[in-house]
Amino acid sequence: MKIAEIGNVIEFGDGLKGIVEKINENSVIVNLTYMENFNQLDMEERTVVNHKRYKILANVAEK
Repeated sequence: MKIAEIGNVIEFGDGLKGIVEKINENSVIVNLTYMENFNQLDMEERTVVNHKRYKILANVAEK
């Protein structure tokens, strides 16, 4: 399992996407405002995602 880095775009849950802002021992804190439809989802701006529950879509080096 590869752990995301700060700035990576990850996907988790039912197609939710976000940018990693902080890395913890077992999870990452993700900024969800990256999604185009964020305002329609009625969600908090940030959430915590376990390392086992996301897929890295874009690495920091690819930007």
